Amino acid sequence: TGGHTTEILRLLSCLSESYSPRHYIFADSDKMSEAKIRSFEQKRAETFSNSQFTLDRIPRSREVRQSWTSSVITTLYSILYSLPLTYRLKPDLILCNGPGTCVPVCISALLLGLLGIKRAIIVYVESICRVETLSLSGKILYYFSDYFIVQWPDLKEKYPKSVYLGRIV
Repeated sequence: TGGHTTEILRLLSCLSESYSPRHYIFADSDKMSEAKIRSFEQKRAETFSNSQFTLDRIPRSREVRQSWTSSVITTLYSILYSLPLTYRLKPDLILCNGPGTCVPVCISALLLGLLGIKRAIIVYVESICRVETLSLSGKILYYFSDYFIVQWPDLKEKYPKSVYLGRIV
């Protein structure tokens, strides 16, 4: 809700204007992210005059402390909700950093690729706060992402497919 959004916006601040339009997807119960994104994009528009972005909400796949059993159902619902959105957007690149919302979006993109509709490159950046273990999203997307970036050397040792770039946010 707050931390993941701040981290992803720090990453996006380094991107050139060729990464446009940007499509932000966040949980429908997330009250902070929209304001942070709008503020970020307003500042970005001062530098890049042709800055384009959209905001979309999807059902949260898993609430904090939600049981594993019920989270399977809510995640499936979120995937079904994400499929038409991902189909409409047809992203070239998905950059995500750990909130549970990214899992349904990435799975939807993978399904579009498998169906031959559109292949998206998935770049997952594990949160800076994950020092010794991966988040649940990270544990899932480690196997499906094209690039899996960690920010601590211990994680690189445990997860050899990952790319260690040091602290990037």
